[in-house]
Parts: sequence; structure tokens; C-alpha cells
Amino acid sequence: MGEPLYRVAELRRLEQAAQAALPPGTLMQRAGAAAATVIARRLPEGRRRVCVVCGPGNNGGDGYVCALELARQGIDVLCVSLGSPGAEDARAAFFRWTEAGGTTVTELPADDRCDAVIDAMFGIGMARPLAGPYLAAAEWINRQRAQVLAIDLPSGLDADRGCWVGNVAGVRAAATVTFIGAKTGLFTGAGCDAAGTVDIEPIGVAPGQCDGKLLAADDFASVLAPRARNTHKGTYGSVAVVGGNVGMVGAPLLAARAALRLGAGRVYVDCIGAPELRLDPLQPELMFRPLAGLQGLTSCVVGCGLGEDAAARAALSAALASNCPVVIDADALNVLAAAAPLAIACRGRDAATVLTPHPLEAARLLGTDASSVQDDRVGHAIELARRFTALVVLKGAGSVIAGADGRYAINPTGSPALATAGTGDVLAGMIGALLGQTDDPLQAVHAAVWLHGAAADAFGADIGLAATDLAPLAARQLAELRAGR
Repeated sequence: MGEPLYRVAELRRLEQAAQAALPPGTLMQRAGAAAATVIARRLPEGRRRVCVVCGPGNNGGDGYVCALELARQGIDVLCVSLGSPGAEDARAAFFRWTEAGGTTVTELPADDRCDAVIDAMFGIGMARPLAGPYLAAAEWINRQRAQVLAIDLPSGLDADRGCWVGNVAGVRAAATVTFIGAKTGLFTGAGCDAAGTVDIEPIGVAPGQCDGKLLAADDFASVLAPRARNTHKGTYGSVAVVGGNVGMVGAPLLAARAALRLGAGRVYVDCIGAPELRLDPLQPELMFRPLAGLQGLTSCVVGCGLGEDAAARAALSAALASNCPVVIDADALNVLAAAAPLAIACRGRDAATVLTPHPLEAARLLGTDASSVQDDRVGHAIELARRFTALVVLKGAGSVIAGADGRYAINPTGSPALATAGTGDVLAGMIGALLGQTDDPLQAVHAAVWLHGAAADAFGADIGLAATDLAPLAARQLAELRAGR
């Protein structure tokens, strides 16, 4: 199953329980030693000069322990102290460093000859934006040509929300070594770029209860079961894709083609602005029918190129009235945000409902703005799920999948190559396809989001991916996972 994701309150409970059963300073000693082991592995052979920038709290204490452990391995270490250690464990770590002959300065070095710079200024307890010497230190760290490594959390990052505290950008690390468990903020929003590669060191603390997880292939096992030979197209669902208002036919075609590639037995398309359309020359397997005439659907995807006029409202109303799972995407989300009766219908559905907003669409649904959504992606995804009694996929770096029960997952796959037109339509079609192939809607959503990102990763570049490339790559990822099992 996916790695547990902890928020600060959950981590504090684990930390306090462990500290109560251990001698003072034990967790700090373990954390610093674990960081030193990880960092030493990342140093280039023959280049062994390290600068550790330490803050006044326990994160700084971790830095002093790390510095001492690195020095014992023959590495040339300089510590920059940005304030006298205040906490007892941090003071003890500082004294051990100085008593061992460690070099400490209070000014940032003028040169940039280090092979690595270690950020040990602030960890999960940071509540105020970086300012003064700490902001200057973060800016200095980011200017270095050496690789930057963060201890527990890049300084300035909110551990829960994945945004910069006070909207003041902090340290951008190539890698982060974090302790006890994975922090939610490292894997979504600004945290994706700030943290770099994340190494999780449990330091002897047993895992505990939490509401989140980092999505992994094991989280959608029902989708990975190989198909039985004695099956037919009716076994794998019938998907309707509703959208395509005037001039926007391409969007539902992308979704429908993706649904077909991801294994849907039958795929129907209802282009509300182009009723004359009866054939997709590139995908002649698709069937063009009005939603009103379809029976036995296993899922309906509504919104791709739907528009926001009266016809669009009628189409969304019809989809919500169906008794099958519904994926509400793109324009349909804006229609939903503007029409209270449709919102009531959404909340009252018996079958599963999946909302797939990007931050601006989520903001419209919640009556706020996109920057506020980005400042707390997990919190807003959960709020949306509760408000509409739905599964929510809040798209973006570290897409968040949330349920009305408050549980959430963050998807680690994907790349900037997805930042191009039509990739969201493909995701909606993939979700629709997998909803018809498992009895577990959450696993269908998890699988589609993970595979969508994995397809971009398999593409292997951050530019040049077209939406039409995605579904075949995702289908290949799914086939490889099935073969591996």
C-alpha cells in the first residue's frame, strides 16, 4: 500500500509517544545520523566539502548531529549558526559538535566551493514566513552551484499544505531526507519542486494512524487483476461521454478514445453541439448516440467541451439523473458551480460521483480563488468532497484524491509534460473506463490518476507530449503492471 502521509498534528503525537519512552535527545541523534548516511551517499566521489546551515531550533540540532557524523567519515564540514540553539536537545547537539572540534561560523561563506549545502534551518514547526537572516540564507542556498539537501523539510515550506509559509519562497532542494514519516506538503503544490527526491527515514518510530497516503500501484489491486479469457465486451462496461458543444468536439473525442484504450467494452459519444457527427475517422469503434437513448451504462463522463449554455445545463442535469457513476469534468464543473439545483442533485445521488477540477474550477465550486485553493490543496479537496458528497481529484502537481470521509491520497506520478491542452479530457475518459471495470470507485479513480501520470513519466521528457499520446502510454503501463503481478 502507499506510504502513509502525515500532517503535523499526527506527527507530533507519534513523536511525543516515542520521546516519552526514550532517553532525551535520542530521536535527534537518530535523525542526524540518518541524514548523514543519506547525504554521504549523494556526495560525488572525491568531492567532500559540505556546509550545514543551522537554525536555532530542533531542525538546527539535527543539522549539528548530521555535521558531526559527516565529519567522523572524513568529510570537511562547516556549520553556519543562524542563532543560538534554544531547545535543550539542540543545545546538546551543538555542544557535542563544538567539543569535537567542529568549525562554526555565524556568517554565510563568501565562496561557493562546497560540494553540498545542507538546509537545517526550520522543520515542521515553522509558522511564520522566512525573514531577515533566514530569508537571506535561503536565497544564498538557492544561489549555490552545489547540490542542496534539506533535513526533514525545505525551510519555508508548510509541512501540511505544500505551499510557502506566508507566500515567501524558501529553500529549493535537490533532495530531502525526512523523518518518522512522509509529510503531506512534500508531495503536492510547491512542495514537489522544493523537496526534490524524498528519502523517508522512520528513525525507529512505529507508524501510526493518519488520513493520507502516497498513492502506489498496490492501492488499486482490483484494476490490476488479469482478464479472464471467457469474457466479452459486455463484461467491461459501457461508457457515455457527453460534451462537444459548438466548436469543441475535440474534447469529448479525446475522452472517448482514452476510455476505449483503457479497456471499456463500449464507448458512446454525445456531442451536444454537433448532432450530425456520426463517425470518428481515427477511432471508428466509437458510437455516436444521444445520452437520452442509452441504457445499461456503467459510467458517464460529462463536461469535456460541454460549454456553459442551456444545452450544457440540460446535459449535466440528465447525467446527474442517471443511475450510474458520473465523472464531472471541465465545463460541467463550472455549470455545477453556477446552478444550485444541480449542486443539490449532485449531493443526492446514490451512485458514485467524481469531480475532477483544476484549481480554478475548484475555486469556483467553493466560492474562493485559485491561489487560496493552492495554499491548501488537501484541505480544499476534502472540503469539495464533503460539500458535493463525491470523490474529488484536484489536479495539479501532486494531484489530490479526496473522499467525503476526510481520507486522501496524493499521486506521485506525472510531469510538466501534462501541462498541455486535452490531458484533462483524457484523464476523465480513463476514469470513466475504469469505473466500469471494478466495483470499487475509489480504486478506479486511484488507478486512472496514477496511470495518467505514469504515462507522462514513460514519455520521458517534460515537453512534446500531446494529449493523444497519453492513453496508449497509460494502457501500456497498465499492461506492464498486470504482467508483473
